[in-house]
Amino acid sequence: MRKLKISVGKVHLEVELLDTPTADAIYAAAPFESRAATWDGEVYFTIPVKAEREADARAVVELGELAYRVEGEAVVIAFAPTPASVGDEIRLAAPENIWAKGPVEPHAMLKIEPGELVKVEPVSA
Repeated sequence: MRKLKISVGKVHLEVELLDTPTADAIYAAAPFESRAATWDGEVYFTIPVKAEREADARAVVELGELAYRVEGEAVVIAFAPTPASVGDEIRLAAPENIWAKGPVEPHAMLKIEPGELVKVEPVSA
């Protein structure tokens, strides 16, 4: 199973990649760095990957699913209801490619500040 480590300040996630073209492209681009941005219930960052929207892209995600935002070429880690959500669901602004899963702690994600350095690197098997 292919994995990536995503580090943002003191928050570290180890995520398992799904079998998708977007996951393949992100894995091939690693390692890389970016800067964090935030939106209520989300942390996101641009990446050096351009991918097309996949047929199974969706806006409502489960905690721990990582998405790729086609518009903006960014990884989105949604961890709580967003301004687009209905009720307690986690809804992204638009349908996005789901490319990885991993443990996401909402309380830790709230500590991430805009502009913090993001490092994405492969995890050795």
